[in-house]
Amino acid sequence: MLSAGPDSAESFPRERLIRRRAERAVAGRRVLPFLILAITVLAVVTGVVARLIDRRDFHSLGDGIWWSIVTLGTVGYGDIVPHTTWGRVLGSIVIVCGVTFIAFLTATVTSLFVTVDQQEALEKIHGLRQESDEDTRTALRAINERLAAIETKLDESSGSATR
Repeated sequence: MLSAGPDSAESFPRERLIRRRAERAVAGRRVLPFLILAITVLAVVTGVVARLIDRRDFHSLGDGIWWSIVTLGTVGYGDIVPHTTWGRVLGSIVIVCGVTFIAFLTATVTSLFVTVDQQEALEKIHGLRQESDEDTRTALRAINERLAAIETKLDESSGSATR
């Protein structure tokens, strides 16, 4: 993983906590519950705000949450539409948040999956490298033993030739 500079989001405790939880969710292949929770919280919060600022178009909290889910998902059925200025401002913000959220979510989850896969590949390479190193050590020991035997024979033959 790349190290973060002091001005990056990684330097803030809340962002580090969120990133660690997201990484654990991806590593454990538990992304779906994490995504459901994040989308649910965002939909409920924006649904409540919609109901509070535009009671004429959002007759109930359920209408506000329904509109929020549909708008965050960039579907926009049109069955509930804000007509007040503040309702439209909220709608614009929710649309931009929805598109941005989906884009960032896709990029983040993809990045985390790639990171987990890279870590697994590096661990496998490390294991193979250790096996290879042990095989090399064993071969070198055998070569050293053979070389020692050759040197011993050479010493014996040169000793008997000088006598």
